[in-house]
Amino acid sequence: MEHRIVGPGPYRATRLWNETVEIFRAKMPLRKHRCRFKSYEHCFTAAEAVDWLHELLRCSQNFGPEVTRKQTVQLLKKFLKNHVIEDIKGKWGQEDFEDNRHLYRFPPSSPLKPYPKKPPYQKDVIKFPEWNDPPPGTSQENIPVRPVVMNSEMWYKRHSIAIGEVPACRLVHRRQLTEANVEEIWKSMTLSYLQKILGLDSLEEVLDIKLVNSKFIIHNVYSVSKQGVVILDDKSKELPHWVLSAMKCLANWPNCSDLKQPMYLGFEKDVFKTIADYYGHLKEPLLTFHLFDAFVSVLGLLQKEKVAVEAFQICCLLLPPENRRKLQLLMRMMARICLNKEMPPLCDGFGTRTLMVQTFSRCILCSKDEVDLDELLAARLVTFLMDNYQEILKVPLALQTSIEERVAHLRRVQIKYPGADMDITLSAPSFCRQISPEEFEYQRSYGSQEPLAALLEEVITDAKLSSKEKKKKLKQFQKSYPEVYQERFPTPESEALLFPEKPKPKPQLLMWALKKPFQPFQRTRSFRM
Repeated sequence: MEHRIVGPGPYRATRLWNETVEIFRAKMPLRKHRCRFKSYEHCFTAAEAVDWLHELLRCSQNFGPEVTRKQTVQLLKKFLKNHVIEDIKGKWGQEDFEDNRHLYRFPPSSPLKPYPKKPPYQKDVIKFPEWNDPPPGTSQENIPVRPVVMNSEMWYKRHSIAIGEVPACRLVHRRQLTEANVEEIWKSMTLSYLQKILGLDSLEEVLDIKLVNSKFIIHNVYSVSKQGVVILDDKSKELPHWVLSAMKCLANWPNCSDLKQPMYLGFEKDVFKTIADYYGHLKEPLLTFHLFDAFVSVLGLLQKEKVAVEAFQICCLLLPPENRRKLQLLMRMMARICLNKEMPPLCDGFGTRTLMVQTFSRCILCSKDEVDLDELLAARLVTFLMDNYQEILKVPLALQTSIEERVAHLRRVQIKYPGADMDITLSAPSFCRQISPEEFEYQRSYGSQEPLAALLEEVITDAKLSSKEKKKKLKQFQKSYPEVYQERFPTPESEALLFPEKPKPKPQLLMWALKKPFQPFQRTRSFRM
């Protein structure tokens, strides 16, 4: 009974449904049965279907060993309602499936659920102020733009730092970020981080980005207590005092006697029922309806526990603060009850852990529209939350640091040097035009070299430059763009032609040089005899 892992992505619940239906139809054992003195071929009893499907779900990594037999019966009821199976007389459409000896069979074809189509979402991008943004109220539509012409003087200014000549600089302040700018940064970077973890090309089919409130993200990050629990500004959205007292009683059991509350046989069961009734009557699940697909998508990462924890951290940041606070308090209570060995049994038919999952899974995660696997998916998610709630409900430090650094960078002043911005007015950026591979290769090879070659020729032919200055700039150009320089001066002889050597003047002959050199007095023989 192989059940492949359905990874994260849009419509994961629908994909899981279709996958389960296909495996159930292909591998459910069928045999001959007798009922009321009549034989039926290729059928199965309800109990056989429950046994086989229950084992399939428990062994699947998409659902896990926490799946109960009751949940399996509920799924088979939905199979009967959606005509995945029918009774031996061909009846279907009602959820009257029971765990008994009644006979069922597969129809000739079981309809698979189609994938819904959502209209494409156009994101309204809030533009962050740039360094050179004009003041508000000005327009650049009719401003004439001078072409970018880089002469030798501009080029020298831009590359003066390379040779150690640092000119005077000036500070340019960016226009102040507005509150809307900061909120949009938090929202866009948080969603980008989630998209990267899920490995999706887009989040549009997983959640409605328009419903993501950036104020919720910021509040969930900064307005927290020392224990990491969200602090609400609106106290009317807090848990009722009696619910909070009941949760503290069970979370701190058996120390509830210190709270001076009345004790009687079955007291803990009544307290638990009080909490379950409150959470069961919430108008919306704690993880909200519009984030259902996002959380279900993250369930496809459970085989990578660390990655799944990071994805759940991001998704929980998107919750309204009151929902996040209620979830934090509930998960802490559930985890403490399951770990408390002195806690009396709260239900005779279930273990404590199973009871926690079955009781609160629907109030934590469910879909606004009927989803056939939402109960199994909710149980799977709540089980993982109970085991990792301390990490999941923490603020992701890496994300917080990254966003804070981004905001600080946008608020930081910029240092500019004379000539660095070429002191000209640049035109507004335009959209890219797609080009052919041949044109791309040509532009890559020659597109940047042609302006540089023209610049080199301008330096060479500039008559205003002295030979010393010209040699200095050419040496600087050769260091920055050796390929362009080599193409212009392929040999040392061609470079030497640019600076021909002047003929050296002959030295003037001095008058004393024409005379015989001084000779020392030599003694001669006397002519005297």
